[in-house]
Amino acid sequence: MKLSEFDFDLPDGLIATRPAQPRTSARLLVAEGDAITDSVVRDLTGWLRPGDRLVLNDTRVIPARLSGRRHRDSAQGPVSAKIEVTLLDPAADGCWSALIKPLKKVKPGEVIVFSDDLSAELVGIEDGQGRLRFNLTGDDFDTALAQAGAMPLPPYIAAKRPADERDKTDYQTVWAKNSGAVAAPTASLHFDDSLLSQLHEMGVGFTYVTLHVGAGTFLPVKVEDVTTHKMHSEWGHVSPQAVTEIEATKAAGGRVIPVGTTALRLIESAAQTGRLKPWEGDTDIFIYPGFEFHVTDALMTNFHLPKSTLLMLVSALMGQERMKRVYDHAVQSEYRFFSYGDASLLIPA
Repeated sequence: MKLSEFDFDLPDGLIATRPAQPRTSARLLVAEGDAITDSVVRDLTGWLRPGDRLVLNDTRVIPARLSGRRHRDSAQGPVSAKIEVTLLDPAADGCWSALIKPLKKVKPGEVIVFSDDLSAELVGIEDGQGRLRFNLTGDDFDTALAQAGAMPLPPYIAAKRPADERDKTDYQTVWAKNSGAVAAPTASLHFDDSLLSQLHEMGVGFTYVTLHVGAGTFLPVKVEDVTTHKMHSEWGHVSPQAVTEIEATKAAGGRVIPVGTTALRLIESAAQTGRLKPWEGDTDIFIYPGFEFHVTDALMTNFHLPKSTLLMLVSALMGQERMKRVYDHAVQSEYRFFSYGDASLLIPA
C-alpha cells in the first residue's frame, strides 16, 4: 500500500484559518454508501436517528504555546535569549516534554521565564525534546498557563497567522473537560449547546471518552510503504459507563458514531480483542485500509491532509475509491479543509 495512493491536489485557498460562525453553519458533506449529499451541520438532526449514539472526546486543549526568555550571566554581563516552547506531554513526575526553539540556546539547569508567575527549569534533553519542570503545579499552574500561553494552532494555520484570544474559544469544544490535549478534536468544534439539545430531544445518546490529542497528530508519513509507518502515542480512557452505554446502543440496534478520528481511534483501541472493554493507557493504533472495525458504524470528521494517517483512516472505513470520490467532490464544491474547516458524515454501505 503506497503513500502516493492517498495524495490529492488541494488549492491553498481551501485551507480554513477561522471556523464558521456560528459553529453549526459549517457545511456538512454526507457520504452514505455511494451517495454524496451537500448539507450543513445544523441539519444533522435530519441525518441521525433516534437510538443513535455519538461518542465525544471530552479532552480540553491547553494553551500549550509559550514565549519566554532565558537569562544567563557572562563576562560581559547578563545576557538573555528569546525561547519559544510548545508543551507536548506531562510525565508522572510532574515534568513536561516540550519542543524548544532554539534548543541550543538553553542548557540543563537553566530557567526560562514566561511571565511574572510562570517559569520552568530545563532538566534534560532527549530525542530533540526538552524536559521542563515548572515552578507551579495544580490549579496554580493551570491559571498561570492560561494567562501566559497561546493555543497551539496546527502548523498549516500558524503559518498563516498567529494565535489570538479568539482561538481560546474557537479551538475548544463546548464540552471540553479533562485538560491535557495540545490539539483539538476538531470535528467536535462544529457543535453548540443548541444542537446538542436538539439531538438529545430526538433520542440521540452521548457517550464521553477522553483522548489527549498530541502534536504527533500533525506528523507527516515519511515512508512509501504506509504499513511500515510508526504512529505516535496518545493517552486515552474509556470508562465502564461508556462501555455500558455503547453496548446498550448496539443491542438496541442503534448506530455508534464517533465524532472525530480521535474518538474513533480510542474506542477501536479498547476493542482490539473483538469486544469493547474499559480501557486506560497509551494507544498508537494505526488504522488503514484492511482494518477490521469492531465498534464504529459511521464517523463524523473534518477533511484531512493529503498523505495523512487520518485520510488512511477514513479510507479504511469507507473504501479508498469511495473516499477519492468524496474528496474530489469536496474540492470541486469548495468545502473548507482541516481543523477549522467543514465536516463530513461518513456512513459505510
